[in-house]
Amino acid sequence: MAVTKADKEKLIKEFAQKKWDTGSPEVQIAILTTEIENLKEHLKVHKKDNHSRRGIMQMVSKRRKMLTYLKRKNPSKYDEIISKLNLRK
Repeated sequence: MAVTKADKEKLIKEFAQKKWDTGSPEVQIAILTTEIENLKEHLKVHKKDNHSRRGIMQMVSKRRKMLTYLKRKNPSKYDEIISKLNLRK
């Protein structure tokens, strides 16, 4: 199940730095995390869906790169987003 428009709007409101901020790393990481969680549920049911497995690996890699960037640029925001999204370091 994909992330709906309402879900994205809720995430944007929660993580945005400014009113219409959709491109900041915090917002992108939150949206990717939600998409990864949804895809994990799909893969629990459809264990042999290798196309989706590849997609989830790409999303995890992209999120990891954004987290590394955020840690380098703003360590306090990094710690905040890690705790809000319950991610491992």
